[in-house]
Amino acid sequence: MDWDAMDRLHDKGYIGDPKTKAKSVTLTEEGERLSEELFKKHFGLPS
Repeated sequence: MDWDAMDRLHDKGYIGDPKTKAKSVTLTEEGERLSEELFKKHFGLPS
């Protein structure tokens, strides 16, 4: 994993703290909103 990238995402409030023993991270509410917005922008049907 790119820990610098994970730290930047955490600093912006998009994911939970990546420095745990878990092998996964959780999205914050802001991260979930942004990921949905970007998914629709890049993979959604054209208007």
